[in-house]
Amino acid sequence: MLETIVILDFGSQYTQLIARRIRELNVYCEIHPWDKYTDIQPEVKGIILSGSPFSVRDPKSPAPDLSFIRGKVPLLAVCYGAQYLAQCNGGEVAPSKIREYGRANLEYILTGNSLFKGLTKGSQVWMSHGDTILRTPDSFQIIASTPEVRVAGFQIAGEKTWGIQFHPEVYHSLEGQQLLSNFVSDICQCSGSWTPGSFINLTINELREKIKQDKVVLALSGGVDSSVAAILLQKAIGSQLHCIFVNNGLLRKDEYNQVLESYKGMGLNVKGVDSSDRFYTALKGLVEPEAKRKAIGRTFIEVFDDEAHQITEVKWLAQGTIYPDVIESQSVNGPSATIKSHHNVGGLPDFMKLKVVEPLRSLFKDEVRRVGKALEMPPHLLGRHPFPGPGLGIRVLGEVTPDRVKILQEADSIFINGLREWNLYDSVWQAATILLPVQSVGVMGDERTYENVVALRAVSSTDGMTADWVHLPYEFLSKISNDIINRVKGINRVVYDISSKPPATIEWE
Repeated sequence: MLETIVILDFGSQYTQLIARRIRELNVYCEIHPWDKYTDIQPEVKGIILSGSPFSVRDPKSPAPDLSFIRGKVPLLAVCYGAQYLAQCNGGEVAPSKIREYGRANLEYILTGNSLFKGLTKGSQVWMSHGDTILRTPDSFQIIASTPEVRVAGFQIAGEKTWGIQFHPEVYHSLEGQQLLSNFVSDICQCSGSWTPGSFINLTINELREKIKQDKVVLALSGGVDSSVAAILLQKAIGSQLHCIFVNNGLLRKDEYNQVLESYKGMGLNVKGVDSSDRFYTALKGLVEPEAKRKAIGRTFIEVFDDEAHQITEVKWLAQGTIYPDVIESQSVNGPSATIKSHHNVGGLPDFMKLKVVEPLRSLFKDEVRRVGKALEMPPHLLGRHPFPGPGLGIRVLGEVTPDRVKILQEADSIFINGLREWNLYDSVWQAATILLPVQSVGVMGDERTYENVVALRAVSSTDGMTADWVHLPYEFLSKISNDIINRVKGINRVVYDISSKPPATIEWE
């Protein structure tokens, strides 16, 4: 039985971060919409109530029935969750008279309280709320305060139920991980046995039991997720796994052959399919981003279906779905409500009569990499930057043609290889070159030019939910700009994107 901590999500931007911090303690954690969780399973050792953009004073704010939780398992309520606990038990929550956002310090910590074991007086925490708890019910004991927030933490008498008005999961709460460890390891008594090795063993056994002697088909993309999923399946069912790697003509320069060779070196049963012309035909005349995405997705399904039908008696389709895909496709009462209908969890066309298996469905991206490392995957595959499903189709802004893709591939190759040569590749989470639908005047030799502009983009991130632009060295950018303009015919201007996410997105389309 897998020890589990459950987070009830009220729509907080930090909910996924709580889960990731708990998993860093080698304890499995799941996120559930607050209004869809009604029964505690035997493996659940504790429950956390997340924050929320709502105010508890709003009549439409989330109002869960906690009667089936309290007294059954330990409960930790964070920010909105703490305010909801106070209000629904007869306390008073009101708008803060001063701003309670950003850094604060704990000037009071109740000695001996198990939640705050090991935290030091004056410890920095991160506040992010517009309401505050003015009055607590008689059964609530205040266990932490800041100079401005009297009720920074409380425990309900006679219960393993706590509430805190700060966010322990963010890095600005310097001892926040200690607090989460106190809750998960000491209070909930989780053993911390959920490691990459234990995940691999458990998953391989589950795959063998589920698939038995059936055949499975998997679309490899060259990315980390599908590659790790393939290795897990290979270890579980061996030659029953059939992998298909489709060249849509929108991969990076020489990527199709390079990745295909890498997969063969890993012993995977892989078939390469070059369908570039078919994709270019489907994209002809399209300029609107969503239309291009749909054309690429539709064509991929058609190509994949054609190839899958050449394998007799296939029963399963394997996908590299990871946990953020699942979370973002759920509905929750808050801003994390259905951010997108991800292609991996949006269902299959009616004509593909296959059952779906998703070995990585419970993992975050960084966990996928840790599992891949434990599986001894080649570092060059494991360390690859994320690459969008539509590939360069959404990095060629405007119409996608073979000639425009060729220009972008050449420029992108100079940028990516330059990052590797300057030992910058591993310090960048994702890098991209974007061909703009803009031409600019330039001078080469004594002649006037009117050619294309490319934008370079490099961001740092953990999981792509937020990202900041990377301050690449000026000398590097100067060298790359010069190399692109001199070596790639059709480009006479290079710009660098210094936008963060939010408000911008990582991709331009």
